Amino acid sequence: MHMSGTNQSVKVTLRNPLDHSDQLTYTITVFDNAIAQDWYTALKEILVSGNLLEKNYCFLGFPETARDLSYLCKELNAQIQTINEFNAQDIWKSHGLESYTIEEWFCPDVIRYGSEYSVKEGGGHRDLGLKIKHSVMNRLHNHFEKLQGTVSNLSPYYKTADYATKYAIRQLNNLCHEIENLILSQRKLVTQPEWVRSAQITTFLQCNRYNLKDQHRQLFVKNGYDRVFGGVYMHWTQIGKTLFEVWRDEHAPKLDTTTCEAITHLQYYSGEFDVEWGNDVTDGGQHPWHSKELQEFKQWLLDNRLDPQDPKLSLGYLPVGKIDTSVLGNDPIAIRSKLSRYLDIYKIEIEDTVGIFDYCWTDIDYKQTQIGRMKPGYDFSSRG
Repeated sequence: MHMSGTNQSVKVTLRNPLDHSDQLTYTITVFDNAIAQDWYTALKEILVSGNLLEKNYCFLGFPETARDLSYLCKELNAQIQTINEFNAQDIWKSHGLESYTIEEWFCPDVIRYGSEYSVKEGGGHRDLGLKIKHSVMNRLHNHFEKLQGTVSNLSPYYKTADYATKYAIRQLNNLCHEIENLILSQRKLVTQPEWVRSAQITTFLQCNRYNLKDQHRQLFVKNGYDRVFGGVYMHWTQIGKTLFEVWRDEHAPKLDTTTCEAITHLQYYSGEFDVEWGNDVTDGGQHPWHSKELQEFKQWLLDNRLDPQDPKLSLGYLPVGKIDTSVLGNDPIAIRSKLSRYLDIYKIEIEDTVGIFDYCWTDIDYKQTQIGRMKPGYDFSSRG
């Protein structure tokens, strides 16, 4: 779906996390639509305010990365140890909560089938090679949901945790999704390299959120679930499953009261954004399976007495801009491989406003620096 741009732009500078002097810059042209203009203003406010950029959950689906599976498992085990050590102090018990210990320990073989599980077609066995073990990751995410709660209803475990434990609880979710995306991308790199879905998820801690307007929602109807290479989309700013995720992940269930309570239609926008580095997937485009999938989803909505054209259901993505990818090369696969070297956001510029994010997960004091900067938000969440 083509959308005209404006003379407004956002410049993003990436750097090599292993060599901070090695950098790469790309430019986003901002679209001329209502949500893009409000997003642009909100992002500039973030840069002025100096909100902390969330770097732990930023680059997803890049199969070639310094944050490999062994590193992510090591980080996950460290966060679990922090949570369990806090639990051992019986502080949660003193607040009338049950003891909460996470017993799982993670390594690549625990969360993913090895390449030896790959078999030739016709062998009578399902090919599990390099696939994720969903039951293991589901248990991990359940721990996060129990300990964190939701944006509007934080868990008492999270409210009474100390700073280091709050940080650790948040990382359960970040690392879970980063691991899932890495495993998926590495399998696709072997089986279907053209379908590696790399993305940059650009979020900020404690940034302002604003009520989504009816004018913004109209773009859900126009754009739907179209995603294009180099496209920039407004970040989904709340916790909870969408209708599409329920349909896909739970195999098109009949919607009952319990299921509906778990579904959240988008209510807010912010200056946060996602960049699509996967190949184009558009309704009516080169991939008939996508259009077929959307038709099946729409029929499921109708079967559950929901209108696929209702903008309040937040069905799809809100495009806010497009990157000029020609400066990076011509081949999407080669561009993704090139970007894999620069998976750390260093600078974001809008007009004369510049945000510098000179911290990186490779820094020795990274965790303590993050916790120190997030203390005001932690204090706020502990009130009441």
